[in-house]
Amino acid sequence: MSRGRSDGSQKKRLVASICGVAIFLGFLYVYHGSIFDSQNGGSSALEYGSKSLKRLGASYLGADDDADSKQDESSSSIGQGDGEDDIVPKSFPVCDDRHSELIPCLDRHLIYQMRLKLDLSLMEHYERHCPPAERRYNCLIPPPAGYKVPIKWPQSRDEVWKANIPHTHLAHEKSDQNWMIVKGEKIVFPGGGTHFHYGADKYIASIAKMLNFSNNNLNNEGRLRTVLDVGCGVASFGAYLLSSDIIAMSLAPNDVHQNQIQFALERGIPAYLGVLGTKRLPYPSRSFELAHCSRCRIDWLQRDGILLLELDRLLRPGGYFAYSSPEAYAQDEEDRRIWREMSALVGRMCWRIAAKRDQTVIWQKPLTNECYMEREPGTRPPLCQSDDDPDAVWGVNMEACITPYSDHDNRAKGSGLAPWPARLTTPPPRLADFGYTNEMFEKDTELWQGRVENYWNLLSPKISSKTLRNVMDMKANMGSFAAALRGKDVWVMNVVPRDGPSTLKLIYDRGLIGTTHDWCEAFSTYPRTYDLLHAWTVFSDLEKRECSPEDLLIEMDRMLRPTGFIIIRDKHHVIDFVKKYLTALHWEAVATADSSSDSDQDGNEVIFVIQKKLWLTTESLRNTE
Repeated sequence: MSRGRSDGSQKKRLVASICGVAIFLGFLYVYHGSIFDSQNGGSSALEYGSKSLKRLGASYLGADDDADSKQDESSSSIGQGDGEDDIVPKSFPVCDDRHSELIPCLDRHLIYQMRLKLDLSLMEHYERHCPPAERRYNCLIPPPAGYKVPIKWPQSRDEVWKANIPHTHLAHEKSDQNWMIVKGEKIVFPGGGTHFHYGADKYIASIAKMLNFSNNNLNNEGRLRTVLDVGCGVASFGAYLLSSDIIAMSLAPNDVHQNQIQFALERGIPAYLGVLGTKRLPYPSRSFELAHCSRCRIDWLQRDGILLLELDRLLRPGGYFAYSSPEAYAQDEEDRRIWREMSALVGRMCWRIAAKRDQTVIWQKPLTNECYMEREPGTRPPLCQSDDDPDAVWGVNMEACITPYSDHDNRAKGSGLAPWPARLTTPPPRLADFGYTNEMFEKDTELWQGRVENYWNLLSPKISSKTLRNVMDMKANMGSFAAALRGKDVWVMNVVPRDGPSTLKLIYDRGLIGTTHDWCEAFSTYPRTYDLLHAWTVFSDLEKRECSPEDLLIEMDRMLRPTGFIIIRDKHHVIDFVKKYLTALHWEAVATADSSSDSDQDGNEVIFVIQKKLWLTTESLRNTE
C-alpha cells in the first residue's frame, strides 16, 4: 500500500512539473511572440495567441537575427536616456478580425459601453468620442479576408476590390440610383448619386450652366477651386470634379451608410468622416468657394439655422451653396412649408438666389458686410460677438450667429485670391494674420520643393508613377509639401496640429484641402486609407506633451495601406526610437538620409523612409479559401 501511495505521489509531482514548465513556456511565448526559425527561407510566421501572420511578398519579416536581438532592451519613450529598464516588444498583438474597420474615436460600441449621454437628434453620437487610455486597442488592425493591394488611380475611381471593403448593402439599397454595382470580385461605381442617377459629370455641368460659367466648366476659369460636399455618399460628385481642377472635401458621418467614406478613400477620392452636429467642422472660416448638398437629409432649420450658419462660416465671400432636394421643387404642403422657412432664413442671412432650376437652387453669400448692417435691429440670426474666433474649430461648439468680415476683408470685397493654379504659389492675403511675409512664404515653398525632390529620389527604387494616390502630411504648416506634389497624380490631406499655429486657412487659400487634428488622438478615417504619411517633427512635438509615441506609431499603422510608405523627418533620437519598433509593426526600413542631402539649413534632422509589409492573419487566409 505504501508503494502505491509513493507511485501516486511521484506521478502527481511529475504532472505538476510538466504543467509548470508548460505555463512558463506559455508566458515566454505570449511575451516574446514566436518567430519560427528564420532558416525556413521566408515561410515563417508570427503567432499572436490564436492568430498567425503569414508572409505575403518577398520582403515579409526581412529583419535579421541581429536586428531582432536589439529589440529586447530599449526605451519606450522618445527621450535620450539609456532605457535599460524598458523593453520594446518584438511584436504587437493583432486585434480581433471584427475590428478590421475600427475607427477608435468614432466607435459606436465604445459609446454604448461608456454609457455616454448623447442627444441623438443633434447627431452627437456621430461626433468624435475618443477612448480613455485604459480602453484603447493597443493592437494592430488586420486586413479583411482576401485583402488585395488597392487598384491604382485613375482606374480606382470606377472600381475597387470587393474583398477590401466587403460590404454590398449600399449596392442593393441604392441599386436604382447607380451608386455602386457588384460585379464579380469588384465593386463598380457608375458615377451616379441619389440626385444624379445618370452621372455626376452631367450634374456638375448643369450647375455650371445655371451659374453661366464659361464652357459649362464649374471651375469658372480657376476662380472656383475648393468645395465642401456634405452628405457625399460614395463621393462620386467629388470624383468627377477632379477633372475640372476642383478639389472637394467629401464629408459624411459613420452612419447607417457606414462605409461610404471608406469606399471614397479606397477609390482615391479626398474624403473625411464628419458630421454637422454640435461642434464646428474642423476647417477654418472662408475655406470653400462652394458647398453642396444633394438630398443629404439634413434639417437645415433646426436650432435657429445653426447648421446653415456653419456653412456660412466656411464659405468664402461670394461663395455658393448648391442645394438639390425636394424642398426646392416639390408641391406637397410639408415641402412647401420647409421651402418658405428656409428661404426666409437665408434671406435674413443676406444670401441671395443666384440660380434656381428644376430640382436645384443655388444661393450666394454676400461679398461685404453691407447687407448685415442694413438689417433691422434684433434680426435673427444675430452677428457673432467681436471676440469670437471663426478659425477656432477643434472641439468648439457651433454658434447660431453670422460671422461678419473683418474691416480689411470688407474693403477688399472678396477673398483676393489668385485663380488656380497660380493660387498655389501666390502669397495668400491671410499671411499677415501670422506675421509672415511674402518672402518667408516663397522661401518655404522653395525649401519644400527641394525636400520633396529628395524624398522621391529615396523612394524611387520602390515606387512608380501610379504607386501613390492618397497622401497625408501630418504637420502641414503652410502646405508647401503638398504644393511640391502638384505635378504628381496624388491628393494630400494637409493636417495642422491643434497645438500649433492655425495655418490651415493658408492651406485652403492656396487651393489645397486639409483638417485640424490632435495627434494624441486617433484620426477620423478608416484603417488602410493612405498610401503615404509624411511626419515632419511630429514626434518631437509629441515629446512636449503627455502623449504616447507608441500609440501614434500604432495609429499610423492603422491609417496606412499595406505596402504603403512613411517618411519621418525628425531628430536623430526620434529616428532611433522608431527603428526599435520596426519588427513589432511589420515595417521595413527603405532609406535613411541626413538633411544635408536636400540642402536643408537644419542639419539636426534625419529622413527615414519606411514601408509597411502586407500581412494577413491565418484566420483571414482560411476565410479566403
